[in-house]
Amino acid sequence: MNRPIGRRALLRGGVAISVWLAAPRVRACEFWSTHLRIYLPRARATAEGDTTAALYMVFDQVLATGRLIGVDTPVASGAEMGGPGAGPIVDFLIPEGRESVLYEDGRFIRLVGLKHPLELGLSYPLTLIFEKGGSVKADIDIDRTRDG
Repeated sequence: MNRPIGRRALLRGGVAISVWLAAPRVRACEFWSTHLRIYLPRARATAEGDTTAALYMVFDQVLATGRLIGVDTPVASGAEMGGPGAGPIVDFLIPEGRESVLYEDGRFIRLVGLKHPLELGLSYPLTLIFEKGGSVKADIDIDRTRDG
């Protein structure tokens, strides 16, 4: 026997849908390895013809000293270190118990061989490879251009 849906059930369903539609869209901005947190992986939007983009992020809640030794993303053909004392390979020390930052005016990851522009407001897949702790899947959030 089919029972009609009561007003209370309809009201609950309507409220649930309304809350879901009105809620702001939350973007993931933190990712975890076995020994640290990766916070806010981001890059600036790029223009047509740009071949590189700088990648920034914060490493904190570090339980054991480690190194970031690789970065992989389908939006670029490779990655290297950028900034003071940078070399052509990804090698970033992350000391235990300290916050380490890859940032615009310091050391950062340079994505090389961009396959297309990085568009404002989008996010792209990223894999971070650590000497200890293996790989962590994350996303690169794209924010304003350097001048914007």
